[in-house]
Amino acid sequence: MKQQNSIPTSKVARATQFLKTGAKIGGNYLKYNVKKIMDPSMTRDELHQDNATDVYESLSELKGSALKVAQMLSMDRSVLPRQYVDKFQMSQYSAPPLSGPLVVKTFRGYFGKAPHELYDSFDINAINAASIGQVHEARKDGKRLAVKIQYPGVAESISSDLKMVKPLAVTLFGLNEKDVERYTEEVETKLLEETDYELELRRSVEISEACSHIEGLIFPKYYPQLSSKRILTMDWLEGLHLKDFLQTNPTQEARDRIGQLLWDFYDHQVHQLRQVHADPHPGNFLMRADGTMGVIDFGCVKVIPDYFYDNYFTLINPDTVDDDALIEKIFYNLEFLVKEDGPREKALFTDLFKQMIRLLGQPFASEEFDFGDHSYFDTVYAFADELAKVEEIRNSKVARGSKDGLYINRTYFGLYSMLNELGARVRTNRPEWLRSKKQEAQVS
Repeated sequence: MKQQNSIPTSKVARATQFLKTGAKIGGNYLKYNVKKIMDPSMTRDELHQDNATDVYESLSELKGSALKVAQMLSMDRSVLPRQYVDKFQMSQYSAPPLSGPLVVKTFRGYFGKAPHELYDSFDINAINAASIGQVHEARKDGKRLAVKIQYPGVAESISSDLKMVKPLAVTLFGLNEKDVERYTEEVETKLLEETDYELELRRSVEISEACSHIEGLIFPKYYPQLSSKRILTMDWLEGLHLKDFLQTNPTQEARDRIGQLLWDFYDHQVHQLRQVHADPHPGNFLMRADGTMGVIDFGCVKVIPDYFYDNYFTLINPDTVDDDALIEKIFYNLEFLVKEDGPREKALFTDLFKQMIRLLGQPFASEEFDFGDHSYFDTVYAFADELAKVEEIRNSKVARGSKDGLYINRTYFGLYSMLNELGARVRTNRPEWLRSKKQEAQVS
């Protein structure tokens, strides 16, 4: 794999990289328009592929928050064309790694020692590399360890990077500018937390211990004496990422077992801990043929405020959608509706968000749900496509939805996507108060 010997860390160097990317995108549009004149039937697929390649290569060199935003967008298939999703998914665990000299320099900066002075052995070549850091294999006292090293300059460049990513997201992906502003505010807060490996270590230990009762989940042990603000050492966990796991043709039983672990893991965090591992992409889960699964990377944790939890999950109960007064109250509380809305806007957004809730809450409406049912996901994506075409949404002067919903929605979307790829059938365990009283009455 190609290695990077340096990362642009100054604002000028990073801004220059964004400008170069913009120039390439402009060239792609020019090339597309010329070809379109020659062949009016030509689709935008080639344009999307060229732009996706150029944007990914540029962000991969920058690392950090710019690449992290690409990773997050790749999880939301309703936002981006397929070409972007496929390319950006590479940032989850296969971005170009740092070279050996940069790795040694990072260790000397935090420990005053090179890696080989801290561990019995240390593989200077990264095993995998993602948006904020890369992972190396090491050994000490007979234990196999995973060492996560943060890229230089990531934490310091978050704010300026997001300011440069915002116009790119608006123009290239056609996103609503107000929504992007709201999105980047919350993302900046979480990214600053995610670059603090000392905070990640504390959260990793806390949540791992709180979820240790879920049989089949495996968590690594963490080593504070071999960790710092930018370096994190933990036990090495065996297992395969989702794509590699599926290539082994696992049994339906194994896929269902892992799917159930994923569901129960998130159910316990959300409803019992009120904080959640909010980075549910395949790179953070290590799956095994026996149906057990390792969980890593607690850098991105969303603490769920009580007001948001109460309102948001009340919507999940199917009975709520039929209660117009309650729905209206919650929609205002969660900022789906705003006081500036006139009668027409209020009716339009109420109807759209009610449809969305019925659709996304469907797995909670039954005791068991087959996430391998592609027709359900086709309906979700079709609805998202239609939603993106609604002029009132695209031209809205206000952002819709509480900022606290950004990472919760992202978490559930990532969870649903993994369960869909697994083709898993799961028991949708949930608190009693989220169950429909009307459905129970009909059954009895």
